[in-house]
Amino acid sequence: MKFNPLCAVLALTLALALLAAPPASADQPLPRQPNLVLIIADDMNWDDCGVYGHPSIRTPNIDRLAKEGLLFQHAYLTTNSCSPSRSSMITGRYPHNTGAEQLHWPLPAGSPTFSAALHELGYYTAAAGKWHLGDSAKQDFDKIYEASTAGFVLPSGKDGEPAKMIATQPSGCEDWVRALEERPDGKPFFMWLAALDPHREYTEGALDPPHSVEDVIVPPHMPDTLEVRQDLRLYYDEIGRLDKYVGKVMQTLKQQGVDENTLVLFISDNGRPFPRDKTTLYDGGIRTPWIVRWPAVVAAGQTTDALASTVDIATSLVELAGGNTPFSSESKSFVSVLRDSNQSYRDFAFGEDHWHDYEDHARCIVNQNYKLIRNDYVDLPSTPSADAGRGLAWQAMLKLHQKGELPPHQATCFRKPRPKWELFDLNRDPGELRNLVNEPAYQGVLKQLQSELATWSDETDDYLPSKRTPDEFDRVTGQPDHSVRVRPRPSKKDMFGTDGKY
Repeated sequence: MKFNPLCAVLALTLALALLAAPPASADQPLPRQPNLVLIIADDMNWDDCGVYGHPSIRTPNIDRLAKEGLLFQHAYLTTNSCSPSRSSMITGRYPHNTGAEQLHWPLPAGSPTFSAALHELGYYTAAAGKWHLGDSAKQDFDKIYEASTAGFVLPSGKDGEPAKMIATQPSGCEDWVRALEERPDGKPFFMWLAALDPHREYTEGALDPPHSVEDVIVPPHMPDTLEVRQDLRLYYDEIGRLDKYVGKVMQTLKQQGVDENTLVLFISDNGRPFPRDKTTLYDGGIRTPWIVRWPAVVAAGQTTDALASTVDIATSLVELAGGNTPFSSESKSFVSVLRDSNQSYRDFAFGEDHWHDYEDHARCIVNQNYKLIRNDYVDLPSTPSADAGRGLAWQAMLKLHQKGELPPHQATCFRKPRPKWELFDLNRDPGELRNLVNEPAYQGVLKQLQSELATWSDETDDYLPSKRTPDEFDRVTGQPDHSVRVRPRPSKKDMFGTDGKY
């Protein structure tokens, strides 16, 4: 988009008028076809930024989004894994209904996407950064600035040869501003801005000045050792780098005179890439930061206790664009919460666990107070993702476990068999360390959540696979097993002959 002085003056006049007017009330019509920007962090925990309470990770730009907008306290992803999470978002379907529920499975051709719906409504659509959706969905965007897959796919090689995921554009955010600058004049726009930060591998130099080991707060489910602190410190640095690009996006929108009527939604695709976080159904795997800035409608500095799910992004954005909703039968609209932060729009959120480097299968139901997890493959331990397995934290935990020095609450990744059911009181036990499934006082809660989970399973046609998918990495070292691992990974149709139940 080239700079036009007259357009800039008109945009500034409109911006001043919007600033002078209060945000839209519940009975006022919403602005027609606002610009839409979705920012997706890669492997960032929900509370690993200042505005969610972390005292030392430096995220001034993400924090500013919340100060100028609406922060959701209880937002959840539909799954704990990178590409399945994105496929669920863009289709408005739960992972088991996308045909892409396992890591690296491409979205099947012909899948409806909300980006295509926005395009049909007159939007210019662009994606910049990490893609990870396969080739078929690319046709639903006018332009794609794709980051190298080397930042999240381990290169193929021979056993014994070290391999790392290092991209030429390490942040994955390098083309975000370019995408905004090259958009056409005169059309509403949608931007899918997906980072590689803070996905592993970690290297020095992501942030200047870097965080220190003294800045690190070790979660209770990991041991407080120097190796763990070093691992988390480098993770913090990539969050800080991501934050700088968030700031650049917001600055560009302001310079273009469109930031007042642009809805910016900031989320993560799954949780922190550490043991007992990413690839689990604990909050460290599926709870997400969720911040909405839209000055024309959303009053600044608000928080909401409304429960949100990323399956709802599709219907909500299509509604704001003036399209027919719901976009899918599984996707609800959270637009009412934007107009009134005291509103709620769903009673429960649901999460799924599928193959991610290693075989697993589980489901969960959660609200603001409780979470129930159903483990379907209780014979398998909850092994962290392979990239986390090669990290400093897991290797330190392995040594402590082998010495018998890892306490039970830090050894859940090694436990087998696992319990079939896990129930947590999220208010009393935010770290999800005490399973209440056998506690007499919680039997009423247990039965209610089991019933609601069963209803959701029936309504969404969920199922247990008839076949298990082989592990592609060693569960101890995180190193690839080249006897089964092939890249690019075959699709679900290629592996099982179907895009549906298998």
